[in-house]
Amino acid sequence: MLLFSVFISGMTTLAVELAASRLLGNVFGTSNLVWANIIGLILLYLTAGYFLGGRWADRSPRERTFYQLLCWAAFTVGLIPIASRPILLWAAKGVETLNAPVAGGSFVATLLLFLVPITLLGCVSPFAIRLSAKMLSGVGASSGRIYAISTLGSLVGTFLPVLVLIPSIGTTRTYLFFAGLLLVIALIGLWRVDRKRALMLMWMPLILIGLAAVASSGPIKPIAGLIYETESAYNFIHVVERGSTRYLLLNEGQGLRSIYNPDNLITNGTWDYFLVAPFFNAPPFTPADVKSLGLVGLAAGTISKQYTAVFGPIPIDGIEIDPAIVQVGRDYFDMNEPNLNVIVEDGRWALAHSPNTYTVIGVDAYRLPYIPPQLTTVEFFQEARAHLAENGALVINVGRTPSDRRLIEAMAATLRAVFPSVHVMDVPDTFNSIVVATVQPTTPDNLSANLATLPPDAHPLLPHALQRALNTLQPTVYADAIFTDDVAPVEQLTNSTDFFSMPLLRASCS
Repeated sequence: MLLFSVFISGMTTLAVELAASRLLGNVFGTSNLVWANIIGLILLYLTAGYFLGGRWADRSPRERTFYQLLCWAAFTVGLIPIASRPILLWAAKGVETLNAPVAGGSFVATLLLFLVPITLLGCVSPFAIRLSAKMLSGVGASSGRIYAISTLGSLVGTFLPVLVLIPSIGTTRTYLFFAGLLLVIALIGLWRVDRKRALMLMWMPLILIGLAAVASSGPIKPIAGLIYETESAYNFIHVVERGSTRYLLLNEGQGLRSIYNPDNLITNGTWDYFLVAPFFNAPPFTPADVKSLGLVGLAAGTISKQYTAVFGPIPIDGIEIDPAIVQVGRDYFDMNEPNLNVIVEDGRWALAHSPNTYTVIGVDAYRLPYIPPQLTTVEFFQEARAHLAENGALVINVGRTPSDRRLIEAMAATLRAVFPSVHVMDVPDTFNSIVVATVQPTTPDNLSANLATLPPDAHPLLPHALQRALNTLQPTVYADAIFTDDVAPVEQLTNSTDFFSMPLLRASCS
């Protein structure tokens, strides 16, 4: 029973840590900064638990004390999502209104909720070692066995919540599942050594059940116009409808990943600019010259829908790592074009293994506010170029601030190491720029020449996008360093900007 308790305790510890990223990610996102804070503070709490657990075990080396400790650890784990709910709702308002003190304070407050449960869980292993070591000569074998079993439990706790529980039952119920399981084991163990004490603690599961019923009601994150929300293995997904337009938001909700209006394909956002990329080729370049599209970061299909409308039913490979987003796209964004081939896979891996050649490859795979580093390197762009036609173009969405364009300059330099020409356009009223690289040497003047020779039957979205692109062309500035698979400090560059100085990402980032 002691060893089984250690196994379940180790499993719960890792489950709490991994579920914490989703709990916080709903409001603050899942950036490396969020992860660093979660991992760092949980390690700090475990350190305190190891120290206190050893001293506690020496003072009261009894199974009754051990199982009571386990009961309180389980109970406080169950309180985490319930106690955090009002804090996170308060935090959501801070993020929504860009109130840094509110957002930052609530972030710290939420992390403090893990102090008691994780510290108590940290006490379990040294306490169990003390109880299981009958003689001094057996301490080494006993501690090795305890830590092996605890780590094995942690292994299960790594995969079970992420792959099974959170996508199936959500974050709150995942916490309650592990809290309930640990509490049952603790009460059974306590019943074996002190039935009276076990009966005295039977209020714990009753309280958790009651609080869970209250906490599980209503949306996870109330938003005006919310029509759907769910949690996947990768994201917290919500769909908002305002007027006749639907928006896809992920995690903290600060960026619009897709937009859909059945009566108007013009978004005036980043998506429209992806249509422009091939028209940097030498004139005359017509819509008929666009033969295919490869899209890394399909989301709910805004770009694929625009490409189909403007260029006809050309073959489109849309790569999206999250199958739940694909389903949302089909159910709520009419992402049902027969020419769209959806590939549920990691973007770089899927593109590298694609047998197809494309006129355009689009990269729109933000995990706000970051571009995945593996999609920014020379090696990735070399793989992309190998899948582009002779008149091909690569287009990527990059974030910036009004005073900091270092990431754009680094991306331009990296692209320039692979492609002969690179062009930059700033999307109006946003902190986004669209960077285009072409297989052939090209000039910005080609864009205006191709706009002037568009056929009269061209879809109206195309001249609209081309004109906006012409109006927002920027000089291409190259950084001294380039990104490689070995060194790609994308996150460091992003972190050096002020997150709360980027409010317009909500209206623009795809």
